[in-house]
Amino acid sequence: MPVAEPELVGKLERRQPSAFLLASARGVGQVDLQPTLWTGLIILAGLWSAGWRIGLFATLGTLVSTATAYALGVDRSGIALGLQGYCGCLTGIALVTSLGDHAATYVLAVVGAIVCTLLMAALTTFLAPYGLTALTAPFCLVSGVMVLGAPSFDRIWHGAPNAVSSTTGGDTGISWDDLWHAFFTNVSQVFLVDEWYVGLIMLVGLAFAGVRVVLFAAAGSVAGIVAAWALGAPTSLISNGIYGYNAVLVAIAVGAVFLTSTVWNGAYALFGAAATTGLTASLTSLFKPFGGHTFTWPFILTTWVLMAAVPLLPRLRRSG
Repeated sequence: MPVAEPELVGKLERRQPSAFLLASARGVGQVDLQPTLWTGLIILAGLWSAGWRIGLFATLGTLVSTATAYALGVDRSGIALGLQGYCGCLTGIALVTSLGDHAATYVLAVVGAIVCTLLMAALTTFLAPYGLTALTAPFCLVSGVMVLGAPSFDRIWHGAPNAVSSTTGGDTGISWDDLWHAFFTNVSQVFLVDEWYVGLIMLVGLAFAGVRVVLFAAAGSVAGIVAAWALGAPTSLISNGIYGYNAVLVAIAVGAVFLTSTVWNGAYALFGAAATTGLTASLTSLFKPFGGHTFTWPFILTTWVLMAAVPLLPRLRRSG
């Protein structure tokens, strides 16, 4: 995730007691790897526009993860930039969309957000020697385990509120309506939301993080659409953003955050965005037999591979 400028962190920390709320708001933006306050606030507004349950659980997860980091004495500069809140945000959304709005879901969201902070510390320690970051892996691990185990517990499982999407079957023709719908839902599906207008709101939020960020988000969305269509993916899944959201994240991470702004780096990022589309189908097929969920694993694995290769690729340069 982005490294904090000393002046910015100092300014944030002087805003006590509002520092906690500011850090939490930035945590929402950090799902898209952006620490800009307005980006986080606008994306959060988009989540609330998708429904009060989505907004509430996203807020709850972010607040609990951030508070846990404060309580455990995690480095304040990372907390201030929202680096401890984004996995809790996604975990809250994943649980309410998978398990429904029940009392047990609130408990699980709190527990899951706490565990996300612990896993973030563990994975950061493990990956540091390789020059890699945890990305959204804590969210995938916590949410994956909880959702997979939920049907075994009567007080937790009340039936799936939404059917799990398949990656096979369906029409492969594509219309203009499908294209523009997919362009925006690729962005909103990063947060497990399939409403196109939410994706539009989120793109506005990303624009506050900088032109480069929003351009790579848009380019990643297009790359995901093209790759999915070229591979013959079902139109309904392309339109709903199932094949494109990981491409958006890879494009932002590699093209606008971790690597410098060069033609080679940009091409590398878009190649990764297209490649992760195929990986999305593979991982979904892998998880499906035992009821697992793909979440953002394609983004994580693709980004780890691309960034691990950079030291031996002289034409590519890391940021900072």
